[in-house]
Amino acid sequence: MCRVVDLKQAVLAKNDGLAAALREELAGRGVTTVNLLSSPGSGKTALLELLLTRAAERGLPVAALTADLATENDARRLARSGAPVRQVLTGGLCHLEADQLRGHLEGWLPDGTRLLFVENVGNLVCPATYDLGETLRVVLMSVTEGEDKPAKYPTAFGLANLVVLSKTDLAEAVDFDEETFAEHVERVNPGVEVLRTSARTGRGVEELLERVTAVGAGERPHRPPLAGRHLNEHRHDHGPAHDHVHEHAHAHDHDHGPAHDRSHEHPYEPALDTGLPVR
Repeated sequence: MCRVVDLKQAVLAKNDGLAAALREELAGRGVTTVNLLSSPGSGKTALLELLLTRAAERGLPVAALTADLATENDARRLARSGAPVRQVLTGGLCHLEADQLRGHLEGWLPDGTRLLFVENVGNLVCPATYDLGETLRVVLMSVTEGEDKPAKYPTAFGLANLVVLSKTDLAEAVDFDEETFAEHVERVNPGVEVLRTSARTGRGVEELLERVTAVGAGERPHRPPLAGRHLNEHRHDHGPAHDHVHEHAHAHDHDHGPAHDRSHEHPYEPALDTGLPVR
């Protein structure tokens, strides 16, 4: 039997080790870290701005790190909440990794922060298999994306601790089939909670903040059935003498060097009326 192992496994294994260490470090500092994943256009940034604003109104020490391939638009929007915000430009990388997150947090994350939101790069493929050391993984989708989204992206939804349905105020207008959506979610992640939200009306925002802070207070999050699974195994039947198992990690081969020097940090100072980055 010949076993061929994709070298990308090693990349994911290294990332998992770094993520575990970062998770322990942040937990030791009393920080609840929320990794937000979604497609572009899901309303993730609008919802996060509202969450940051509500958290600040409660006096909850909160911060946010937002990642994009280009532009600083999201950080400008999030800074309006008054929370500390940092923009990370990934220079073409389609996801964040644990060592990147650690590097961007060092020397920036304010002491006493209790809740950290990480707005991952907008897509449901690359970020799905990279553990960032988060306490809670939240996957969002909007009603405008179609009820079959969880079936199309089973890894992303299957690894979620919590699923958030956004833009529910548009559900009737786009003829969203919520029953079919719920069936797809249950199929890929049995028992996961689904919260229905709308940044426009405020629906579900307080409930979402309550869920996140409850996990920070010690409530155990939902453990998805796919937790820890990064690989797809494809077995090809070539007869007893040629039994090959090919393992493929869901990763992309990017040459970033040891420190991912193509990414750039842009801290924001929310107190500035202009919202311009402080370099």
